[in-house]
Amino acid sequence: MLSTLGRFKERTIHAALFLSAAVSVATTAGIIWVLVYESAFFFRCDWSLLTEFLTGTEWTPLYAPPHFGVLPLICGTFLIAGGALLMALPIGLATAVFLSEYAPSSVRSVLKPLLEILAGIPTVVYGYFALTFVTPLVLQPLFPNTEVFNAASAALVVGVMIIPTISSLCDDALRAVPRSLREAAYALSATKLEVSTRIVLPAALSGVMAAVLLGLARATGETMAVAIAAGMTPKMTLNPFVSVQTLTGYMVQVSQGDTPAGSIAYQSIFAVGLTLFTITLAINLIAHRVLRGFREAYE
Repeated sequence: MLSTLGRFKERTIHAALFLSAAVSVATTAGIIWVLVYESAFFFRCDWSLLTEFLTGTEWTPLYAPPHFGVLPLICGTFLIAGGALLMALPIGLATAVFLSEYAPSSVRSVLKPLLEILAGIPTVVYGYFALTFVTPLVLQPLFPNTEVFNAASAALVVGVMIIPTISSLCDDALRAVPRSLREAAYALSATKLEVSTRIVLPAALSGVMAAVLLGLARATGETMAVAIAAGMTPKMTLNPFVSVQTLTGYMVQVSQGDTPAGSIAYQSIFAVGLTLFTITLAINLIAHRVLRGFREAYE
């Protein structure tokens, strides 16, 4: 009797765990299906529209005549995400090295939770902070030609947003390095800085790369802060002091309800969403290959 009851419990637990895993797979499959299905209505098997979407340099779906070149949105997305990563990577990595190698436990126990508070601030607050403080009080005095809405302020606040992600993951990766490596380096008269930068950091490089790519994906998918700070002017430019629009920013603009449901401008949301999903998937695939290569190098 007990063995039968035990087998029933095991099967129940197995089924519950399987359903939990299946929910994630089904949710992902549902998202992909919706994006592909709705995007098919946008393109309507029109190869000229697909060609314009992938290669066009004008994005004006809400004007007449409409143009659907997505490259300006992709350019704005990577301009802000790249700027955010350029700011967050050195700060986040330096913070992680300090927390892992230099900070006493009392300082670490206080500093790390305070740092992670940044991740809990609503993104809309970052957007208004960029609009009311960063642009008028920081950027415009230094660069007088800076527009009210600009990519630089958006990149700065998004960089602050992803610092906790990069620093926390890098800190975990650095602390996972065996202490025997540190002790062997100290036995060879290495300094604290040499141990941190030449022993610990290379050994934790796979985790550091994972943190960087995760931070990039986080910055690429940021919505409200970017929509508020960077504006809604899709253009192909590398100038960070002018207004640009990102993939997520356009989705916010059209989702406000002014565009009739079922129109081609409305359907373009799903085509843009599919593009963003493809970019994120590509980043994850690249991350997987890079991490696998680093694991093989350091095993």
